[in-house]
Amino acid sequence: MSHQLIINARVITPEKVLPDHCIEIKDGKIAAVFACQRLQALEKEVEVWDANDAYAAPGLLDLHIHGFAGFGPELGTQQALLQMSLELAKHGVSAFCPTLYCGQPQQMRQIIENTVGAFGKEQGARLLGYHLEGPFISPQKPGVMKPQDITPIDMAVLEELWQAARGHIAIMTAAPELAGIEQLAAFCQEKHILLQAGHTNATYEEFLHGAELGIKHTTHLFNAMSSFNHRAPGAAGAALMKPDISAEIIADGVHVHPDVVNFLGRIKPQQNIILITDALRPTAQPNPPFLANQEEVVFEGGVWKRASDRVIAGSALTMLQGIKNLVHFGFTLPHATACATANPARLLGLKDKGTLAAGMDADITVFDRQFHPVRTFLSGR
Repeated sequence: MSHQLIINARVITPEKVLPDHCIEIKDGKIAAVFACQRLQALEKEVEVWDANDAYAAPGLLDLHIHGFAGFGPELGTQQALLQMSLELAKHGVSAFCPTLYCGQPQQMRQIIENTVGAFGKEQGARLLGYHLEGPFISPQKPGVMKPQDITPIDMAVLEELWQAARGHIAIMTAAPELAGIEQLAAFCQEKHILLQAGHTNATYEEFLHGAELGIKHTTHLFNAMSSFNHRAPGAAGAALMKPDISAEIIADGVHVHPDVVNFLGRIKPQQNIILITDALRPTAQPNPPFLANQEEVVFEGGVWKRASDRVIAGSALTMLQGIKNLVHFGFTLPHATACATANPARLLGLKDKGTLAAGMDADITVFDRQFHPVRTFLSGR
């Protein structure tokens, strides 16, 4: 029986920080969280680890990430996903959704077929399921996606991707204004796929029609979507004004202005903001070449840009840096941490993850006052 005890930690809950607390772990589950002053005689077999007043948070969940440290699903191998899992765990991430770029259907299917065998073999961060960022998105809002890869909604294509993934599709990004969105939404609801609106040029009314179909989450809010205007609120306006619509946010201070992130934190219900990285494969990669989606990228102005035209290709964010930035932008530490833990767990229906409480999985991220990772505990590892 595995029995561990973390002592002298500053435990972060969704509401507050609890200084000088202990976390007891038994067989991969949190057994208790309590003030260290209540600590009594220890069993001989318990492994004690001293956090030395560092913060302890639930394991971080990244629902939108293309790659990390030179590894990612685009490489098309199980080993690439498994290595990505190991590298992310070193940075406090306990689970993630490997995100596929919009691609030709046969190309996306091939990547899935070549990597799906990694599920269940990971030794680091857990694979929650693929996030398919396309191919059913708007040609008017491609972002860095390749226009030739964008396709109309085709249910036969989605069925093929689902079969290839053996059910391991957790999230899909689509444009709600596309013909056939009703059938797509029904399929995703039946298969328990989180369908979210992104890379969309939807009008306000089209976006709300999507919400009526259950599309109540947005992909990287403000980026690659119809913008807010006082006469035409667009997709961004709908996400801002409707409290029940949740939103991903890339908190690197470049994709979205810090004051806008602060504004979002004040008007949006706290549980409906989801921190993501949207990080590209060369993030935390020590040496070039830096490639993402088969194109060269350069790190410039705090983000990855496509070398050919300097279009923003994605972020170089880590989840811990994102939490740090949210705090700098005006979020409380508990709120910022919840955006990376409790909120994404709730969104995906992960009932055993996202908070530090008795009975929850012992996925625990320990980091210092500078938001540097100290240690990551993974349930079942």
